[in-house]
Order: sequence, then structure tokens, then C-alpha cells
Amino acid sequence: MIIIDNTSISDDLYFVRFCCHLQRCLGACCVAGDAGAPLEEAEISILEDELENIKPFMTERGVNTIKETGVFDYDIFGKFVTPLVNDWECAFTNFSDGIAFCAIEKAYSEGKTKFRKPVSCHLYPVRITTYENFIAVNYHKWNICKPALKKGNKEGIPLYKFLRTALVRKFGLKWYEKLEAEIAFRLSEEKSL
Repeated sequence: MIIIDNTSISDDLYFVRFCCHLQRCLGACCVAGDAGAPLEEAEISILEDELENIKPFMTERGVNTIKETGVFDYDIFGKFVTPLVNDWECAFTNFSDGIAFCAIEKAYSEGKTKFRKPVSCHLYPVRITTYENFIAVNYHKWNICKPALKKGNKEGIPLYKFLRTALVRKFGLKWYEKLEAEIAFRLSEEKSL
């Protein structure tokens, strides 16, 4: 475990090798699971403000779901999540050549919104849990990501490097640099043993 400021970071972030492989997993994280993507409270108002810019990239089913429920729902713990279409796929999912993509990110990549996507999606497969005195940063192992593990191992990409942009977005560049320095120190210590 690595401690940086008020965060407790799992060693998995530097032990696990990971690189998304959409051609193999087909974007399953957007369509599988028992709840939508976790949302931060501030992201709800952003989604409401940006919805008209995102809608053109959504499926008709997703748009209809948002009309019925709004841009968020609650999971079984009462936490904010994206709504699901038919209790299955995220309402903000779109499909191209059989692969599930994020409609929000598609709108972002085409310059229609400044909101990239929920930070929980950007960070996946890392999940953030906030406690009273600290924030836990943990790797969420899910069998749908086996192709990403295989590709990450083949290419030698540690999870923290694969998620650099997302981790900087969530915690800031100084935090990430501290993480890099701590991991480099630990790896040098291991080599010297």
C-alpha cells in the first residue's frame, strides 16, 4: 500500500499490467454490471447542462431512458450512478461495429462538450472509495478485462501508467508525480535486495 496525502493506494496500481483492448472486450464495462457508472455529485449538473450536446451521440433507447429518469439514478447503496437502459447498458452508451463506446466521450472528442466522461469511467478499472479520513484507490478485478490484462502484460504497461491522464484529472499532477516517485523508490529497493 502506498500513502500519498490523504489517499491510500493499492500496490496493484504498479504490479498489475493493463491496457484496454476494445476489439476483444467490446466495451463490456459500458454494458455489464448491476448498476450504472458512479457519478460525483458535481457531474450531475454538468451532464444536465451538456445533455443537448451529448444526445446526438446516444442511442434512442438511451435518450428515452434519460427522458424518463433524468441523467442519474441511485445504486443499491444510494450512491449516484448513470441510468441503465433495461437494467443493463449505461444510458450514455453508443455502439459502433459491435463495440460499446461512451457517447459523452464521443461528444468530447468531436469538440461538442468540454466534459470528457464521468471520472469513474475514466479511472476504470480503478475504483475510488471515500472514507471519513482518507480516500482508497483500488484496482477492481473483473473478468471482462482479461483481454486488457493480457495486452498490458504483453506491452508491459503498469496500471498507474495506463491511467496517468485519469489519475492526474482526479488527484492532480503533483499527486501523480509523488506516486511515480514512490513507485520508482520501491522498485529500486526491490532490485537492491
